[in-house]
Amino acid sequence: MKLEIERIDARELHLPLEEPRAIARGVQTHADVIRVEAINGAQVGRGEAKPMEHYGDSIPNALSQIASVLPLLKGGISRAGLLDILPPGGARNALDAALWDLEAKQSGCDAAGIAGLAPLGKIVTAYTIPLKSPAEAARIAARERDRPLIKIKLGHYDEDRARLEAIRGAAPGATLVVDANEGWTLRQLEEMAPVARDLGVRLIEQPLRAADDAVLDDRDFGIPLCADESCHTRASLDELAGRYAFINIKLDKSGGLTEALELARAAKARGFGLMVGCTNATTLGIAPAFLVAQLCDFCDLDAPLFLAGREAEELAYDGSSLDWSLSRRWGRP
Repeated sequence: MKLEIERIDARELHLPLEEPRAIARGVQTHADVIRVEAINGAQVGRGEAKPMEHYGDSIPNALSQIASVLPLLKGGISRAGLLDILPPGGARNALDAALWDLEAKQSGCDAAGIAGLAPLGKIVTAYTIPLKSPAEAARIAARERDRPLIKIKLGHYDEDRARLEAIRGAAPGATLVVDANEGWTLRQLEEMAPVARDLGVRLIEQPLRAADDAVLDDRDFGIPLCADESCHTRASLDELAGRYAFINIKLDKSGGLTEALELARAAKARGFGLMVGCTNATTLGIAPAFLVAQLCDFCDLDAPLFLAGREAEELAYDGSSLDWSLSRRWGRP
């Protein structure tokens, strides 16, 4: 559907987290995101994205990209057309989400129906424990022990085994997945994989640097591996075959819901299992990913839980259960 757009408004938001959150690559204190509105008369489509510095993106870069394509957008554009004029990243993700929202309002059909996913069901999201000392990680795990799915940030190898054992002891009934965020070497993966398997971990996410993936060819570590930093769009799948059993789809990597849905369907057709993940975001940023979650085996969409403040919610969190909120506006006619 070719969408009529009169103007695009884009701005930066700097949203504090409740407390700093550490992963293998560093510590985050804020969710730095862009908000986009695609406006046509009284109809407004909204989107949000976090440009990912790890891939050379930034908020100034994303805002510049959006400004550069304004004449094309005002001339009328489809979501498929957006894939041709912008690369994957924060700018395309935010614009794509706004176009999905605007399409719902112009067509009278909600986003799930447009995507061929209606009706949507509740999903179970992981609750993520950031990189903490083993004792602090165990304290958080004990507090969250009734959650059905816990994701554990690892990647500081010296304490990773103790950290994982402490969390398993504190949350014996939870399904666990771990994410090393490219923090291990091959030898460390070989040592940690049997430990994780014996502790009942279901999945190891991105153990090695993406540039080192070739050493995983045709290796069996006794536990499935999931590509995150190594998987961006459908173009990633050829190299991942034989290395990973799962992929983690994030809209800020794929450049939006349009490509993410195509990636999910292409990956499933090739036998990959699916996880949908997120970066720092409000529920507006997570709302499009909720559609992708309907196709996935594992979902990690908990980012809004760690913000210091809340806005009108697009999604409702009830423990680890995630569903549309009664105040939802995104993707509705």
